[in-house]
Amino acid sequence: MIPKRGRVIGAVCLLGFTVSVACHPKSNAARPGDPSARAASTDSAATLRRDIDSLVADPTLTHGYWGVLVKSLKADETMYELNAHKLLMPASNMKIVTLAAAAATLGWDYTYETQILAAGRIFGGRLDGDLLVVGSGDPSIGVADGMSDRLFDEWASRLKAAGIETVTGRIIGDDDAFDDEGLGFGWSWDDLPDDYAAGVSALQFNENAARVTIAPGPDVGDFAGVSVVPPNSALAVDSSVTTSATGTPARIEARRLPGGVRLTICGSVPLGSEPGTRAVSVDNPTLYFVNALRSALVARGIDVRGPAVDIDDIRDAPSRRSAAPVVMYRSPPLSTLAVRLMKVSQNLYAETFLKTIGAAAGTPTFLGGRTAVQAALHAWGVAAGDVIARDGSGLSRYDFVTPSALVTILTHVAHDDKMRGPFEAALPIAGRDGTLANRMKGTAAEGNARAKTGSMANVRALSGYVTAADGEPLVFSIIANNFETPPETITKTAEAIVVRLATFSRR
Repeated sequence: MIPKRGRVIGAVCLLGFTVSVACHPKSNAARPGDPSARAASTDSAATLRRDIDSLVADPTLTHGYWGVLVKSLKADETMYELNAHKLLMPASNMKIVTLAAAAATLGWDYTYETQILAAGRIFGGRLDGDLLVVGSGDPSIGVADGMSDRLFDEWASRLKAAGIETVTGRIIGDDDAFDDEGLGFGWSWDDLPDDYAAGVSALQFNENAARVTIAPGPDVGDFAGVSVVPPNSALAVDSSVTTSATGTPARIEARRLPGGVRLTICGSVPLGSEPGTRAVSVDNPTLYFVNALRSALVARGIDVRGPAVDIDDIRDAPSRRSAAPVVMYRSPPLSTLAVRLMKVSQNLYAETFLKTIGAAAGTPTFLGGRTAVQAALHAWGVAAGDVIARDGSGLSRYDFVTPSALVTILTHVAHDDKMRGPFEAALPIAGRDGTLANRMKGTAAEGNARAKTGSMANVRALSGYVTAADGEPLVFSIIANNFETPPETITKTAEAIVVRLATFSRR
């Protein structure tokens, strides 16, 4: 997910750049393998290099720093490179690294398991004890499309079928499958209130985010109305948002310190405007989950007499070994979860996958995940110094990769029959869906290029696959850092490079 200060609307523009491709009469076409064919190929590749050089050499891009690498997947030939071995901040292109490592170490069929255990005697419709909810990190349980309603309906039915209509104890959230460090290393403090910087837990609900709705008051100067959904976020909202004159721009700022539940919102919204929303992160995902579950069970006729609690906040938690399984739920497979990760660039999924990779290797921490990822990359020929990962999503400004590393990873995926299909299916498609839905429309790249975007302040990245005009498959990585020109200019330049690749032909 893209940080607010880095959001950009991508428009298709080739910066006035026109590609001229020489055409030859069919009767004079050179046969593959003869000298004239090789010469034509060389000329075409040289033209491609000159065309890309002219794009990145635009005077408006002088202060920025570019890293570009384009290779042929068919011939393993480098078609273009510029600073390909320099370390650059990748933003969400880091998700390419995380997903590839997750697919290799966990497998596309990997699922997360959530269990509800009855810790106590069940008799006469009553559980004399606690319900223990044990998570493994499933990031997909949420309110979208009524998913949690259907799921909680099923869970309540299973509890009743097991003879539980009253719970005398608590709903305890067991998140011990992961460690308790929820935030990535180097995340900016002013990102933390927003949903794209939500912390990770082994129990997660609604992507660990709530939605704040802000509506103008009846008159200028009145306080704006503020509401939060879902209602069990535990956030304490302190709002000073006022109503401004009609036609003035809305201005909303949110602040929440790490480890705190107080969400401070300030600014103004214009009189008569439609209510606006802001997605914000919650402080304790585990407590968020069990509060939502407790409310859902009560609403479905199960009398829960104790509170919802985080296992880390109590000293008398029951043992899992002595508790009886009542509900077991498995998430969709990794191949399905990957679509959410890549199409909309969902940071929480990336951080969850990173910890899951670590857990699979015996250390359920960010560090454990990074260590396991480096081991996978080493086996693919990626040098340790070419990927410096501090999180799984790219939100950290301590993340650095080389375009060469990303191309090596994407090439490995493309040549691996087990990895290729689901990985490519998860990538946004130019002009069609995900973060590329409105980009490169009406060009040769539309419906052709599949690539991961990356966007944060002074960083733009685009890496993936595109098929040339003659059917040759190409892999590319384009990263720009440290620019002071408008982000839209950088985005258009990267798109122009991809469109040029889509029109490239050796014939």
